[in-house]
Amino acid sequence: MKIRFADSAIRSAKGIPPDVQSAFEKQLRFLAANLSHPSLHAKKYSEAENKWQARVNRDWRFYFRIEGDTYEILNIIPHPK
Repeated sequence: MKIRFADSAIRSAKGIPPDVQSAFEKQLRFLAANLSHPSLHAKKYSEAENKWQARVNRDWRFYFRIEGDTYEILNIIPHPK
């Protein structure tokens, strides 16, 4: 699978700490290889918007859509606890 970044994801990724950026890059590799990878905890977030959520680490999440053979990364934000 391919990965594409929406403009919103590019903007949100600019402000994340370096350790979160590193974890995010690792999780993207897992996503590209296997949506069901255990560390992602990927799940459908919104059926109406076809939006998925996955874990970066305990405190951060990223959101994406699946369009054909591409994951479109929409946003990366601190986990709203």
